[in-house]
Amino acid sequence: MVLSSEMAAVALGLGTDIVDIERIQHAHERHGNRFLKRIYTEEEQAYCLGMKNPYPHLAARFAAKEAVSKCFGTGICGEFGWTSVSICKGSRDEPYAKLDEKGQTLLDAMGGTRVLVSLSHTSSLGHAVALVVK
Repeated sequence: MVLSSEMAAVALGLGTDIVDIERIQHAHERHGNRFLKRIYTEEEQAYCLGMKNPYPHLAARFAAKEAVSKCFGTGICGEFGWTSVSICKGSRDEPYAKLDEKGQTLLDAMGGTRVLVSLSHTSSLGHAVALVVK
């Protein structure tokens, strides 16, 4: 992602996470839709389940949620839940983080304006980096 000079000026929080794709697949196979509804927003589920192999996409989004929670310094908890952030696709297929009210409250408290995310995966791992910027 290319940052303008204004956005590149102040980073307020950084988080990263890496997830074993098999772990996500096994959780889905064991718990079915209950797992998906607990972790992913409807928008994320629709996108990922529309893929030939949804598991790399689900794993990268799981990692992104963890990474965003690390940016806020909360981890996944009552203050910031799994669905407090939805990892969406922009007009150029770039991922972006859409926050719910809890997430937006944390972002505002940090003085941030956006959460930038980058996703990647291999055949076995999903990875994400998140950055809160002013």
